[in-house]
Amino acid sequence: MTRKTACLVLACLVACSCVAANAAGNQPNIIYIMCDDLGYGDLGCYGQKVIQTPNIDRLATEGMRFTDHYSGHTVCRPSRLVLWTGQHVGHTGLIGNRSRSLTGTEKTVARSLKSAGYATGGVGKWALGHVETPNQINNDGHPNNNGFDYWFGYMSQSNAHNFYPPFLWENKTQVVLPGNVIGDFPKGRGRVSSERETYSHDVMTDRSLRFVREHKDNPFLLHIHWTIPHANNEGGRVSGDGMEVPDYGQYADRDWPNPEKGFAAMISRMDGDVGKLLALLQELSLDEKTVIFFTSDNGPHQEGGHQHEFFDSNGPLTGYKRSMHDGGIRVPLIARWPGKIAAGSESNHPSAFWDYLPTACELAGVDAPPSDGISYASTLMGKTNQQSKHDYLYWASSEGTTSVGVRHGKWKLVQYRPAKKKAKPQPTTKPDWRLYDLETDIGETQDVANQNTQVVQNILGMLKRDGLNQ
Repeated sequence: MTRKTACLVLACLVACSCVAANAAGNQPNIIYIMCDDLGYGDLGCYGQKVIQTPNIDRLATEGMRFTDHYSGHTVCRPSRLVLWTGQHVGHTGLIGNRSRSLTGTEKTVARSLKSAGYATGGVGKWALGHVETPNQINNDGHPNNNGFDYWFGYMSQSNAHNFYPPFLWENKTQVVLPGNVIGDFPKGRGRVSSERETYSHDVMTDRSLRFVREHKDNPFLLHIHWTIPHANNEGGRVSGDGMEVPDYGQYADRDWPNPEKGFAAMISRMDGDVGKLLALLQELSLDEKTVIFFTSDNGPHQEGGHQHEFFDSNGPLTGYKRSMHDGGIRVPLIARWPGKIAAGSESNHPSAFWDYLPTACELAGVDAPPSDGISYASTLMGKTNQQSKHDYLYWASSEGTTSVGVRHGKWKLVQYRPAKKKAKPQPTTKPDWRLYDLETDIGETQDVANQNTQVVQNILGMLKRDGLNQ
C-alpha cells in the first residue's frame, strides 16, 4: 500500500469515528504535557530509583504506560515541529536545531481542534517562530497564528535556556518577570541572569492552571511545554552549574554535585505541579472529561554540569540526546483518562510524535488532516485488535555521530557517520548501517547486520520506496 493510499484509508476510518464522537457529544479536554530533555529512565514508573515522581507515577497507575513511544527527533526544534504537524522529519526537512518558523498555513493539531470549537492554549517553549522583540510579534510563526488562542512562555528556543529571564510572552505582549536581570558574562550570550527572583517554570505553571479554570465549561486543548529539566547551557559554561532551580528541596542534604541536586529538584518540582493539575481537575469535576498525555521532547541531556549516568537517565537504553540509538529518541508516554483508559495498563505499540495529531483529532471527533501519523486511540481504548501499525518509524539527523534511525517491528537500524579525519578526503566509503534486535537487546549492544542482511535490505528498500534519504 502506498503512503498516499494509506493516508486516504486512515482518513476514512477517522472520519467514521469522528461522526460517532460528535453524535455522542463526547469531546474530551486534552492536556498534553511535554517536558524538556527528560530521559526514559528519569521517572519512577519507568524504573527510576532515586528521583521521586509520585504524581507522574500516579498518571501511570491510573492510566496507560507506553514502553515503545518515540519523540520526533533527538533534539528540541525538529521534534516539536513533528509534533505540531504530524509529519516526520523526512517530510518536514528539519533534521537539526537550525532556525525554523512556521508559516501560519500548516495544519497543526491546535488549528484542527480550534476549528471544532475547542479553546486552544499553551504555555512553555514554542521555538518555531522568530519572535524575540515587540516588532516581531506579527511573525507568521507566532503560536496565535498557528491555531493557539492563548500562549504564555518563551518564543525563542535559545532564550528558553534561562530559567530566570527578564520577561516572557503572553500572546503578543511581553510580561516582565520581577527581579530578573541578565548578567554581563562573556560566556553567557545574554542567557544567564545575575539577579534571580522569579522562576519562569512557576509562572508558566500558574498560567496553565488559570487556563483550565477559565475554560472549564467547554472543551479545551492545553499544551504544557515545560523547560524542565533542560540545562541552562550558557549557565553551565559560566559557573559549571546550569541546572537552575530556586532550591534543592528534598535533595538539599544529599552528598551529590550541585548540578545533580538541581536536576533531581527540577524533576520533583515538576512532579509536584502535575499533582496541582490533577487536584484542580478533581476540584472542577473535570477528571473524567479530560485525557492527559505526558512525555518528553527527546532523550536525556548531558549539559550544564549534569551527567546522564548519575541517575541512569536512559535506563536500559543506549545513547542520549542527539543519538539515533533509543536512548536519544525513545521517551516516556503516559496517557490517563479515568473511565476510558484502563488503569494500570501498558502498551508496547510502537508509536511516535507524528501519531499525536491524528490521535488528538480522533479523540476530539475532528477530521484529521493528512499526515504521516497513525492514531493510537484504539490502543488507548484497549481495542488493540483494531490498531493500525506503521511499516516503520523514521528519523534523520545532522547532529551527533549517528545520522539515520529506523524502527521496523522488533528491528532497529542505525546509520553511523564516517569518522572525521584531518587527513586528505578519503574515497566515499560504504554506509555504516548497524542492526539491533530490540526484543533480545533493548540496549542495542550487539550489531547483527551481518547475520540479517536481508532485513537490512528490506528496511532500506522501504525507505527508497518512500523517497527518504539513506
